[in-house]
Amino acid sequence: MKILVVDDEDLLVKGIRFNLQNDGFEVITGSNGLEAVQAAQTQNPNLIVLDVMMPEMDGLTACSKIREFSNVPIILLTAKADDMDKLMGFDYGADDYLTKPFNILELKARIRALLRRTTNAGQDAAGNKLTIGSITLDLDARNAYRSGELADLTAKEFDVIEFLMRNPNRVYSREALLDTIWAYEYRSDIRTVDVHIRRLREKLEENPAEPNYIMTKWGVGYYFRK
Repeated sequence: MKILVVDDEDLLVKGIRFNLQNDGFEVITGSNGLEAVQAAQTQNPNLIVLDVMMPEMDGLTACSKIREFSNVPIILLTAKADDMDKLMGFDYGADDYLTKPFNILELKARIRALLRRTTNAGQDAAGNKLTIGSITLDLDARNAYRSGELADLTAKEFDVIEFLMRNPNRVYSREALLDTIWAYEYRSDIRTVDVHIRRLREKLEENPAEPNYIMTKWGVGYYFRK
């Protein structure tokens, strides 16, 4: 597995690279957003660890540009603990975030969790596809299609829609989705779910303002209507 680590703090990059290499990962590095985009295009990493505040191009812009051609899992590193900054990261296409300073063991745990989800996609009883209405999921390739057209989803977006489609017409609270999809608590960032649901509607619904599938049960949560 190849991990791209991009941060302008040289000592931090060296520390992350050392620890990931000890775990058997191939690690490539960069120091600014431009290098992140270039490496994502040419090196085909399996996952990217990307700092938000960097010279040349900030991490949010780099994340957005990478999403134009890749759905590789992205973990943002941020020095800010403000909820809005984290939610902006999800809005730009990030799958996860970690606030500095962080424990390297937590970073490695989140990397492994994202890689498991992207490499060990399950299969349904009918094979490797799950279809409801105009939405189809290719569970092996982890691709989503709307009326046959490919919709570029991030790793977490795919996780959310797969979970909801596997459990149609069942309403899940935002807390339940956080615990199930992210596998650890985001109690202070519950709007994370709202951001992902909005992005899924934009990518998979014919009219995001009046969705046919990804529904809201007001005061309760979200569900996929079959």
